[in-house]
Amino acid sequence: MTAFDLGLLSPVTVGFDDAVSDAAILDALVTAEVALVRARGALGLAEPDLVARVSDAFGWTGAGSPCRGHAIDAAALAAASVAGGNPVIPLLSLLTDAAGADAQIHRGATSQDIMDSALMFVAAHAGREVSASLTSTAGALRGFAAEHRGEVAAARTLTQHAVPTTIGLRAANWLRGVQRAVARVDAATEALPAQLGGAGGTLASFVELHGPSEAAKLPAAYAAELSLAAPDAPWHTTRWPVTELGDALVQAIDAVGVIAADVATLSRTEIAELSEGAGGGSSAMPQKQNPAASVLIRSAALRAPQLGATLHLAAALAVDERPDGAWHAEWPTLRELLRLALGATGTAARLVSGLQVDADAVARNLAQTRGLIVAERLSLVLTPIIGKARVSQIVAHAGRGGDLAALLHAEPALAGLDIDALLDPAGYTGLAGALVDEAVSGDES
Repeated sequence: MTAFDLGLLSPVTVGFDDAVSDAAILDALVTAEVALVRARGALGLAEPDLVARVSDAFGWTGAGSPCRGHAIDAAALAAASVAGGNPVIPLLSLLTDAAGADAQIHRGATSQDIMDSALMFVAAHAGREVSASLTSTAGALRGFAAEHRGEVAAARTLTQHAVPTTIGLRAANWLRGVQRAVARVDAATEALPAQLGGAGGTLASFVELHGPSEAAKLPAAYAAELSLAAPDAPWHTTRWPVTELGDALVQAIDAVGVIAADVATLSRTEIAELSEGAGGGSSAMPQKQNPAASVLIRSAALRAPQLGATLHLAAALAVDERPDGAWHAEWPTLRELLRLALGATGTAARLVSGLQVDADAVARNLAQTRGLIVAERLSLVLTPIIGKARVSQIVAHAGRGGDLAALLHAEPALAGLDIDALLDPAGYTGLAGALVDEAVSGDES
């Protein structure tokens, strides 16, 4: 069978989505089943020989590592999953055939226990990759912000030149967003719990098999085998692990999406202040160096919020003890959001590491309003001397093409002022340098 999605329509994810592929999901499902047998063994509820046999049969290599030593055909399993509505049901018979009818695979569990635990296992691995890419992006931004700490540029508000800022401060603001995203992704990933509740979330089957005391210990032992958080209780319809992770992933994509949007804007031909280290070409226009990485990151950032919203509609509003369709809607939604986060953050790390500044273009754009970039400063400094109305007249005259410096020098009441210093954009960047230093050093106190 030909793979359905190779990334032709989602190039931002190409090369980054192995962690959430169908193969990875299948490995996680097998791992979740083997981990349950091992958790019983850890509590003395299964014979060591049986635990070893099951572990060896499917290639167990250690807590938190996926089982890849199986020969299950993912396409065939997917086809068989239609009848029961999930892949765990047909998987169970395949695992039992491979390990033996006495292997106690899945004993006492329900399909949701395995499915949720497998998805959390995959999400934890993917979340750590997202965090690593964000951390790499943050490292590159620190160096970029420090390098361009004092490089004065035009700040833009509502698309127009506003006041002076610095290239370094713009990067420092990107950095702060990325650092916040790292914290959110790490917290959500570390909190991902295993799922073990039995058919109705009461653990009744495990109580029947092992007694109340051992049944109460089993979820934590199971979580330890998967290197997931121990659940406080079964969470079959209490879906905060999914929604909190989804929110963190959206925030991560937002953080790199802002960078991409700024780079795409500032690399426009008529602005040309920034450029990607390796621009993309055009099929028809050989002169172009498109900001391809920025475009791809933006494509993910435009899709992610709707996926996050779908998780809230499906997961947060789950009903009964297992919802009819809402749970199923989570699976592809969460996987696609993880996929976009992997691609967007991985691409961002590459983008930022090669980001280039055209100092001449920065200076040219800064001078484009012929001194009016510091009009706010003029108003603050000159109004007490010559009055607000006169300042407005001078600024308006300069806006119509007048020489701002000459107009100020000609004003008798300003004879004692250093007009050139007053008009120097570098003198009106406020605390930009200190804000860059705080971001670069990590000292936000």
